[in-house]
Amino acid sequence: MPITLDELNQASTEQAAAMLDGLYEHSPWVAQAALPLRPFHSLTHLKHSMARIVADAGKQAQLTLIRAHPELAGKAMVSKTLTAESTHEQGKAGLTDCTPQEFTRIQKLNTDYKAKFGFPFILAVLGARGAGLSKQEIIDTFARRLENSPDEELAQSLRNIHRIVEMRLNVKFGVQPSLGDLVWDWHESLAQFSDPGFAEQGQLTVTYLTQAHRAAAAQIADNMKRCGFDEVTVDAVGNVVGRYRATQPGAKTLMTGSHYDTVRNAGKYDGRLGIFTPMACVRELSRQGRRLPFALEVVGFAEEEGQRYKASFLGSGALIGGFKPEWLDLRDDEGISMREAMQAAGHAGTMEAIAALRRKQQDYLGFVEVHIEQGPVLAQADLPLGIVTSINGSLRYQCEVLGTASHAGTTPMNQRRDAVLAVAELALYMEQRATRDADSVATMGMLQVPGGSVNVVPGRCQFSLDMRAPTDAQRDALAADVLAQLHSLCEARGLRCSALEVLRAAAAPSDAQWQQRWEKAVQALGVPVFRLPSGAGHDAMKLHELMPQAMLFVRGQNNGISHNPLESTTSDDMELAVQSFMALLDQLSQESASVGAPT
Repeated sequence: MPITLDELNQASTEQAAAMLDGLYEHSPWVAQAALPLRPFHSLTHLKHSMARIVADAGKQAQLTLIRAHPELAGKAMVSKTLTAESTHEQGKAGLTDCTPQEFTRIQKLNTDYKAKFGFPFILAVLGARGAGLSKQEIIDTFARRLENSPDEELAQSLRNIHRIVEMRLNVKFGVQPSLGDLVWDWHESLAQFSDPGFAEQGQLTVTYLTQAHRAAAAQIADNMKRCGFDEVTVDAVGNVVGRYRATQPGAKTLMTGSHYDTVRNAGKYDGRLGIFTPMACVRELSRQGRRLPFALEVVGFAEEEGQRYKASFLGSGALIGGFKPEWLDLRDDEGISMREAMQAAGHAGTMEAIAALRRKQQDYLGFVEVHIEQGPVLAQADLPLGIVTSINGSLRYQCEVLGTASHAGTTPMNQRRDAVLAVAELALYMEQRATRDADSVATMGMLQVPGGSVNVVPGRCQFSLDMRAPTDAQRDALAADVLAQLHSLCEARGLRCSALEVLRAAAAPSDAQWQQRWEKAVQALGVPVFRLPSGAGHDAMKLHELMPQAMLFVRGQNNGISHNPLESTTSDDMELAVQSFMALLDQLSQESASVGAPT
């Protein structure tokens, strides 16, 4: 029989320790150290408490914990001395049924890994959904992680141990993240659509109004209808819009959603998680026959990434009246204009049709967005959810430094006017200057020497600057210091420079009241409230121009990597995202009951 949380909280220390036996491999001390923290308010609270105990135990205890685990398909498996839990997990991943070639490959990886790091390779082989990774996925992950540093692998090993424990806890407590599994499955199904040239390579790429993009929109719309939305439409720019009506006509609307287009060779969760999470909530509301005192509008924004045309946020921009008429004349790499692409997709391709999409501020309560974090912060904090405090404002420049090209062998070092050296100094200064601020970042992402040669002192260097911060004032101060340093370095070296501003995006601070609602929703799950800014841009920063907004981040696996096929999250974390969203809806409903209408 599954354990209940009440039973665990009320049991004696000895009984409770026995209930949690087998979680951390041959390491009962972790669960035992957590027991004085009872009562646990949720299974998530218990998971996090044990993770914190491991984090605070120190490196030596962590290494001992890692070394208590068996190798994958190793000696313990062959001799049948694995724990029951490990036997089940390795068996479900097919490791007990390796071919001779697979077994030989894994043994070689085990040997190389242990020689490099001094501990066994740890991987949660049941994977993000708990169904088991394929042997090829395991081997590929093994080989990839062999390239990491010892500190990176220590952290990765501990994260995988916590994931193993999470799934073992689910078994002990009879918990199945069914809504998280559903959201995970929706992502997998939508990922079947990819643009030509990428689909053949097994890569996910969905750019604006391609055949794959239109197929993705059709599937999202079909799933919305199956979930119980009252109205589902694809609008004049390709946004998929689902509306779930309120208890009374004329009630205000809460808008939510994110984008379904992708970057090239993308991950599966960027944007799409923010569509599927509220869809799962509507599915549950519809199944319960429950209406809310406000309408819910879920938007799958057609475009955010700017991959096909030199314009971005086309979907959310249209809803705030920010779609520019000149965008219709932009052409892609094949010479197809945006207007032509719209008409081929069955849209009017006119500003009249697009302008009609603009929402009225007075009709809306606000905009909330769920998004995968796209960074390592939550993973490193061992937390599944984070509250976004602000979407960073950004500035971008295209810069050039001019010196004198001269012979690399005959020009003395003290007589050179080397353009690259000034830029190199600037790159180091940017790193130091951004580090001084909380949450500022600065990047020199593009750097080139036009016409450069191995035996020529560079006389010209072109580069980009990208600077971001949670507030516009902090961003502007960073940019002013970096540009001042650029001019100072060039003056000292007898060089000339230019800096052309090419993008200025305002910061979008989260609305205080909406942020507090997210915080209460997360707290209700027994998850500690963790606040962080968003360094990436999101559709929420466009809706911010029309209505209050706030975002919820969901932890990414693989140290939070994004815009990459390795982008991932677990069905357990997606389950928590759905529960948080439902808790947010419940709060709004309660507010409406007490004061008449949420604000």
